[in-house]
Amino acid sequence: MNLHALRIFVEVALRQSVTEAAAALAISQPAVSAQIRKLENELGVALVAPRGRGIALTDEGRFLLEKARRIYDWEREIEWQLAEIKQGKKGKLRIASTYLPSHYLVPKWLAAFKRQYEQVDVEIRTRNSAQSIELLLGGQVDLAIVIKESWDELPVRRVHMTDVFYWFILPADHPYAGKEVSMEQLVQEPFLLREQGSSTREWLFSLCREHGVKRPRVGLQYHGLVESIQSVRAGYGTMLAPALAVKEMVDRNEIGRVTVPGVEIKRPVYICTREEEVSHRPVVERFLGMVLGTAAPESQSKPTSWTDW
Repeated sequence: MNLHALRIFVEVALRQSVTEAAAALAISQPAVSAQIRKLENELGVALVAPRGRGIALTDEGRFLLEKARRIYDWEREIEWQLAEIKQGKKGKLRIASTYLPSHYLVPKWLAAFKRQYEQVDVEIRTRNSAQSIELLLGGQVDLAIVIKESWDELPVRRVHMTDVFYWFILPADHPYAGKEVSMEQLVQEPFLLREQGSSTREWLFSLCREHGVKRPRVGLQYHGLVESIQSVRAGYGTMLAPALAVKEMVDRNEIGRVTVPGVEIKRPVYICTREEEVSHRPVVERFLGMVLGTAAPESQSKPTSWTDW
């Protein structure tokens, strides 16, 4: 169906006048009449009939007008929604995040974001560092929020958001709870370790190498932060855990904390995008603009926007 001719038909049908439709469309009356005849020939039905100085719709014409008005309502809806998408007010935001940011940082950012942009659909996948970066580089997510020190020339752009402290924790009734012990003593305890690819696991092993001690014995291995902490709370194992996640439990004496002389663990949280992307979809730009705050790209001064890199 010729949509240009259909649009002209709608103008004629609503005004019930070829003359008025021609004036509204800024085209000649013969051109309007020609388009109506062309549409009638294409459809094989009469759409209009003369009535006095104007026209009247046939039954087929009334049917077509009803359907055509729906088409143009949909057109306006599409245009409106595309405008919302271009402004970053509508669309889909896909995030991969490691466990700590996913549980303790991202919810606050997303709550603030959704209050402003309710029409944006947000999908978040909680994975370890390696898996989050893999999802980002594979194009399955728009952003990755990770705790990670070593990047091995990965093709990502990253902004340092904040630092989080990590503590060694163990059951509240453990003899070491509230004490200071050496790294050599601590690794004798059964440890709760995260899965392969976890940056926390690699950080613990690096700390052992730095202190010249063997890796701790694996008591249990989990694929999540919360599950590991709950095992310690239940009375088994030692682990390296973010203070943000365990401070309240330590304060309530539900789990114990042990310190190692000269060891203070502070780890960086980064928000990452793909290096080759010069610009991002508007909804991604909106989210980045909101959460960046005072954060700046690593080794660079703060940009006025993400695309200023």
